Amino acid sequence: MSVDSRNAVSHLKIRVYYEDTDAGGVVYYANYLKYLERARTEWLRNLGIDQTALASTEKRLFVVRNVEIQYRRPARLDDELTIHTQVEHWGRASIRFGQRAMRGDELLCQAVVTVCCVEATSFRPVDLGPTIRTLLK
Repeated sequence: MSVDSRNAVSHLKIRVYYEDTDAGGVVYYANYLKYLERARTEWLRNLGIDQTALASTEKRLFVVRNVEIQYRRPARLDDELTIHTQVEHWGRASIRFGQRAMRGDELLCQAVVTVCCVEATSFRPVDLGPTIRTLLK
């Protein structure tokens, strides 16, 4: 995973495996959501945030609140994809990400994903907390 510090875009390389495809050898549409999730998780990890530790020490979890996704072109078996992730906006208890799945320079899929920070036991929204806020600034 790499991050372009000039505009805070992270890049995660993902290989398409047989298990990711449908009978036609095309990536099954729901698997893009898995790729996007991995990229957001690695984005957090790259910032030094371990989600397991965040849940146990600060009692905070991230849950997906909303996804808007557009599929442009199919990815196929053995393709190498790059998932680009960028924070578009953050508020008191949420972060909105812009994400794209690319094969080289070709846009395959783009999404806007909003995650909400919730308290680990009640699942009620809570502020992002000092650790996340400091890293986002």
